[in-house]
Amino acid sequence: MKEEQVKENIDISSWMMFLLAAACGLIVANLYYAQTLVGPIRVSTGLSSTAAGLIVTLTQIGYVVGLLFLVPLSDIVENRRLTVVSLMVAVGALLVAGIAPNATVFLTASLFIGIGSVVAQILVPYATYLASEEKRGRVVGNVMSGLLLGIMFARPTASFITSIWGWQAVFVLSAIVITLLAVLLAFVLPERKPSPSVSYGKLIISLGTIFKQTPALRRRAFYQACLFGAFSLFWTVVPLRLADDFGMSQTGIAWFALVGVGGAIAAPIAGRLADKGWSKWLTGLAMVIAALSFLLIHLFNSHSTTALILLFISAITLDMAISGNLVLGQRVIYSLGSKARGRLNGLFMAVFFIGGAIGSSLGGWAYAYGGWSFTSLIGFFMPIIALLYFFTEKRTATEGQSSM
Repeated sequence: MKEEQVKENIDISSWMMFLLAAACGLIVANLYYAQTLVGPIRVSTGLSSTAAGLIVTLTQIGYVVGLLFLVPLSDIVENRRLTVVSLMVAVGALLVAGIAPNATVFLTASLFIGIGSVVAQILVPYATYLASEEKRGRVVGNVMSGLLLGIMFARPTASFITSIWGWQAVFVLSAIVITLLAVLLAFVLPERKPSPSVSYGKLIISLGTIFKQTPALRRRAFYQACLFGAFSLFWTVVPLRLADDFGMSQTGIAWFALVGVGGAIAAPIAGRLADKGWSKWLTGLAMVIAALSFLLIHLFNSHSTTALILLFISAITLDMAISGNLVLGQRVIYSLGSKARGRLNGLFMAVFFIGGAIGSSLGGWAYAYGGWSFTSLIGFFMPIIALLYFFTEKRTATEGQSSM
């Protein structure tokens, strides 16, 4: 198989691992720039408070579309070319978002930003093709730490830029950066040509079969969907709470968002511990930490300094829980089979980004109708649902085996 030849001939270097981690971070950041900009974008485009959640939700829906229809192509199409073409879609959408005259144009551009940014989920499994089995957890953890840093730095970066040049500059500058990145990747990525055994149509149809016949995929995807739903709910609504209840400016919100960056340390740690067989225990711990993060800020929901400090703490612990559990889930998914790794990853990411889209939509709705108390209560129950399902794993110990 050609993909096996790539693995035999090229061992992933520290430089390549760093490049893939940085690329994933820069690309996936496009999904999160708008999270702390919901307020100014809402005012500028004329969106109502209830509809403001669409700013984040449509980007995540676009990402799900890309995961289901673009990522599977990585199993049959040369990966470097697929990466560059998809990045050009993202560049075009970012430029349109930066000059959007109204909400309709901006929201449409947001959808395509999500579709083009799916390249990050082509590059993560691409890295595993260059890594040996015993190093896979470490490689996934390191590359995912770059991706997660991109997610977490996206929010404060967007807020800082907005405070200086306005929110439109965020999207224009990102378009420039992604263009330069596409050129770099086109020249330095090793070629990877899969050996296609099915047509694109059959490839897409096979997604249903893979999902049905792979219990470990369904379980891990559901765990992360619940946690990522809580994560998206938090980061969609917390900028509004900081502005409304604590009078924070865009710069203040940027500094708050910067705190969440600390959560990225969980990714490489989780990857290394997963290689030692700690995946199951750490999965349950991630769910408990996520639930406790919301419980704290639900019980202390006043406008006091204590409530603000607890928001800071919860931002860190919630991000740690989500980033750690993501690496644990991806390590399981990548061990299920190399020929369908692109499809497995696409399905996994699609399911949990659907959870994210639901979370951001619920956040906007809950905050508009029930305030922070109602919103944080919903956030608390999302990881609790995952935890209840996790307890059934003891009775289905063989679920980790794929029947593909």
